[in-house]
Amino acid sequence: MKFISALIAAFFALVLVGPPAASAAPEAQISRGDVLKRAATWLTANNGKQVPYSMSKYWKDGYRTDCSGFVSMAANLGNANPKGGPNTVALAGSKYTTPIKIADLKPGDLFIDPVDEPGDDFRHVVIFEKWTKADKSQYMAYEQRGGHGTDHRPLTYGLKNTKYKPYRLKNVTG
Repeated sequence: MKFISALIAAFFALVLVGPPAASAAPEAQISRGDVLKRAATWLTANNGKQVPYSMSKYWKDGYRTDCSGFVSMAANLGNANPKGGPNTVALAGSKYTTPIKIADLKPGDLFIDPVDEPGDDFRHVVIFEKWTKADKSQYMAYEQRGGHGTDHRPLTYGLKNTKYKPYRLKNVTG
């Protein structure tokens, strides 16, 4: 009788509360230096040229060749689930990143615009490397951009009146 009562209680707990939440596997830890080294590999991975940009194609390593696939590759976030790595909106979510202040930026942090609005700068993510000006009005970044492919160039995204915000990847150490 106790067994049947326990079985009924377990059944109602499952029905009323739901199954236990599956915990997501933690992402592999990676150093800031390794994020930047991995990002730099796509500058010459295409027979000495940068990896071309595409929102629908995948590189030889299984990552999408768009900005979020590039960041997923550099940060070693995995490319199986979701296929090609998390998209820009997911990268800005609490599973992968934490919002930070611009003053706290370190190499390997991100500037993300997850907002879907028409224009030249919607839903994009870049990897911060270092400040290029003492007044912190410009920084070097790695990015995968449309019409060009992988790039390493000075940027100002996120520094003034913009939808770009700074984030820190949860799996990056140091």
